[in-house]
Amino acid sequence: MSQLKPLSISFIRFYILAFLFFAANSLLTIILPLQSEAEGIGQAEIGLMMGAYMLTCMFLRPYAGQLMGKYGPLAVMRGLLLVHVLCLVLYTFSGAEGFIWLRALQGAGTAFFSMTMQTGIVEQLADKDRAQGMSMYTLFTMVPSLFVPIVAMEVWESGMGWIYTLVVISIGALTLLVGFSVSLPKQTKHKKSYTLTEMFKSFGMIGKSRPLLVSSIVMLLGSCIFGATATFLPLYMVSSGAGSAGLYLMIQGIVVVGCRFVLRKKIPSDGSWNTALISSMLLCAAAGSLLLVLMDSIGGLVYISAIFNGIAVALLYPTLTTYLSFVLPVESRYVLMGLFMSSYDLGYSLGGLVMGIVIQSLSYQAMFAVCTVLALAAVLVVGVSKKQMEKTPKNSSLSV
Repeated sequence: MSQLKPLSISFIRFYILAFLFFAANSLLTIILPLQSEAEGIGQAEIGLMMGAYMLTCMFLRPYAGQLMGKYGPLAVMRGLLLVHVLCLVLYTFSGAEGFIWLRALQGAGTAFFSMTMQTGIVEQLADKDRAQGMSMYTLFTMVPSLFVPIVAMEVWESGMGWIYTLVVISIGALTLLVGFSVSLPKQTKHKKSYTLTEMFKSFGMIGKSRPLLVSSIVMLLGSCIFGATATFLPLYMVSSGAGSAGLYLMIQGIVVVGCRFVLRKKIPSDGSWNTALISSMLLCAAAGSLLLVLMDSIGGLVYISAIFNGIAVALLYPTLTTYLSFVLPVESRYVLMGLFMSSYDLGYSLGGLVMGIVIQSLSYQAMFAVCTVLALAAVLVVGVSKKQMEKTPKNSSLSV
């Protein structure tokens, strides 16, 4: 397949699909915890339910890389979209007792979706355009956060279940329509697939590759903060009455989209490791979490937290993903990138699972204090690894 441009018509359809897919997730991230709490579910159980989404993603990411080599991105995409739409339809009929299983099913679809989309970017764009394409893709995954949280709160407060059903099924239908028209390669350039044993052996490669190890640790800690904030911020603000969750998430979404568009060409697209850039993102996450600790005393200034968190969410994932797409060996790139993405999923799910227990045992403030410490720990990891990471050559020797 000939190389495309990041802003070509084919890739614009690509980005619209990302928008629709994650619009459903953005809506459900707000509605499900509120509905569960209304049905008498505790914070720890809500954390488990919301964490099931990313936990499933974590286990299936490497397998997604395996299937990508065997069947190709196009076939995998069509299968996962059917699963995704089925899951959305089932949400409209289920109560809180069924959410954990549907979240797991939705997580399975997301594992294959993100892996397929990022494979399409790597396979169809020139090296110099890869960071821009990755940033545009992740930008459109966050565009729903500009307005979907407000829509979700309106739908919830209306109390009209038919509106919720109509919105969810409409998003699913549009996703299917656009998804079957996107341009994706039928096979990857390197068609190698792996046996199940070889795939599990790849987990051992995390410790043997400094770039993969450091990037995974940083992403694990960062995504734990993102997951905790996404899961519990609406409950925190509703219970305290100190702010509007919809407004907070809208401001954060505006910052994410703005940063990913304006700074999309600033993300290194040559395989270089930028210690200062990555540390700055993590310090923003620390500042954002600290302001949430102080929410009761700082009033409207809490929305500054949304700006800091938005910067971290906007740039950390695309920066690390683009970096690894250059330095990991070509012959095992997708399985190893799947492992890295699993670190994001694990951290995000732990943000719900573990932090829910922290809240139930202590308080929301204590939970966000823990998030602040995690961000500073990630800064320390980046600082300690600076020399080794900045010397790593592209496509370093490592195979599964």
